[in-house]
Amino acid sequence: MEQYRTRTPQRAQRPRTSAPAAPRAPLAGAAGRTRPVPPVVLALRRLPSPRLTGLGGGLFAAALMFAFAGLDWLLLDASPVVYGVLFLLVSAVTALWVRPADVVTAPICVPIAFAVGIIPIAGGTGGFGGQTLAVVTALALHAGWLYAGTLVAGVIATVRKLRLMGRRRGLRNAAAPKKPGRR
Repeated sequence: MEQYRTRTPQRAQRPRTSAPAAPRAPLAGAAGRTRPVPPVVLALRRLPSPRLTGLGGGLFAAALMFAFAGLDWLLLDASPVVYGVLFLLVSAVTALWVRPADVVTAPICVPIAFAVGIIPIAGGTGGFGGQTLAVVTALALHAGWLYAGTLVAGVIATVRKLRLMGRRRGLRNAAAPKKPGRR
């Protein structure tokens, strides 16, 4: 039986190479001036740039936070400060690695990842009820870290979305035909 394609074809993407990126040409500034690219920007361009779907970003963040919480529990006796700092890092990385079409899901999935990751370090006793009470208490006590990580993911996602919208507007304006008589 023949199966028909259900997805519309995507536009072709540039192939990625594993070769190290060469220093790029200087950035064009105002009035035709150019400025050199800072070394930090060049180093950041060489980092891997995976593109996760919204679900993949959520699973990535949740698995990473659960693993970090387990390591925190084993090595540092469930330090909430270490867990919070790692959560900020995971929030930023998740918001950066989610693909542009799913960028709005990053601030949604990182609080869920925080809740999943806090299970090993909550420290509940007495079965399911005791563990659930410990998780709820830990979420209430560490709400500052939760809000901070969500804010980090939200700011990064907002900036990425605004840049994407500006880039699309610029391409649309460049492709639009010029009206005669206007300068």
